[in-house]
Amino acid sequence: MTMRDLTPEAVLAVTGGETHGALPAGELTAVTTDSRTIEPGCLFAAIAGARADGHDFIRQAAEKGAACVLCSRFVDAPVAQIRVPDVPAALRAVAAWYRGRFAIPFIGVTGSVGKTTAKEMIAAVLGARFDTLKTEKNFNNELGVPLTLFRLREEHQAAVVEMGISGFGEMTRLTGMVRPDIGVYTLIGDAHLEFLGDRPGVLRAKGEMVRGMPEDGVIIANGDDPLLREHDFGRRTVLFGLGEHCTVRAVDVSADGAEAMRCTILAGDRRIPVRIPAFGEHLVYAALMGAAVGLQLGLTDEEIARGVAAYETVGSRGRVIRTGCITILDDCYNANPTSTRSAIDSLAHLAGRHVAVLGDMRELGPTSEALHAGTGAYAADRCALVVACGQQAKALADGAGGKAVWFERTDELIGALPTLLRRGDAVLVKASRAMGFEAVTQALEKMILP
Repeated sequence: MTMRDLTPEAVLAVTGGETHGALPAGELTAVTTDSRTIEPGCLFAAIAGARADGHDFIRQAAEKGAACVLCSRFVDAPVAQIRVPDVPAALRAVAAWYRGRFAIPFIGVTGSVGKTTAKEMIAAVLGARFDTLKTEKNFNNELGVPLTLFRLREEHQAAVVEMGISGFGEMTRLTGMVRPDIGVYTLIGDAHLEFLGDRPGVLRAKGEMVRGMPEDGVIIANGDDPLLREHDFGRRTVLFGLGEHCTVRAVDVSADGAEAMRCTILAGDRRIPVRIPAFGEHLVYAALMGAAVGLQLGLTDEEIARGVAAYETVGSRGRVIRTGCITILDDCYNANPTSTRSAIDSLAHLAGRHVAVLGDMRELGPTSEALHAGTGAYAADRCALVVACGQQAKALADGAGGKAVWFERTDELIGALPTLLRRGDAVLVKASRAMGFEAVTQALEKMILP
């Protein structure tokens, strides 16, 4: 299926570029920056990255039948080309134009932790009524968001777009493309402090989302987060959480084994019992976000409950693995102090001796040592054993005191695990993505203990 009104001529008009070769007529089939996904009739955006230069693949794009190429320099190849000074900026401009072709609800999701979980839950809830586009993989930045928007097609009735940032000004550029009708804030935590300074700085950066919202847009924010609760977004704001001050709140929260969570969602005089088919206290907040968005868009109680029940966990985010020997809470996708504490709280719901296997938490700036130490102390209060790994995690081990064991390298950690763990343990695995803790989870899955 072709893209709505997006033709090579429209790309030229939006970008104000120069052409090489005659632009073909007709709507484009897709937009891609990855030479491996080029298809006949698509636009290939040649981006010069740190690892590869898209201009080296323009001839390949021609061979695969691309309709035209967006580039910063012309290449001798039999394909129409549109040259612009800055390809990523041009791609954002085209994405903003293309988003404007769709008069459907757009939901923007941001926050320090839980963005992907919230996006998946909101999309699952809206999917009970609407054909819903959602961000795939980790396409939540200045290159990923345009590619998400370019996946919009005639059949879509709603869009849920995750927006991740690490610096000031990025959210302004993202929201300029998405222009969300509903803006969702998961939590303001200790993430990207190296660039944003402190939590108020994080809120200022993420608060830029409002700049792209209409005056009648709605903010849905975590009312259990003091910064979000007190912040004036300049838009109608709906608070969700466990506190009685929240407009949409959860009561009767309980774990349904290690496979699910249950709660009742209250909103005015509405009571919606839900079962969340995944494990972790943070899933209750995700369900509240999904319900809050669903309520804004007129979904029934039955649709909201059915949508929550349709949620599926993505990757290594709170995945519970039972090996027959131990229980693993695999949350190694990424980590910061806020998300790590949440994961430790979730670990408490699993039976067995609680063991936290924790690695470096990156991009925390000058407060890194103190934040690692505080996280270690938090883990030691709630776990029988804290296993720390990495240079920055040395402070985490120090904070955990006598309950901690520290390793410098991941391979050393993996080699020692059989001597540290016992049959029946419940083991949390969490670290920043750069630590490669997927290898730890894989080793634990294969482990046999007496």
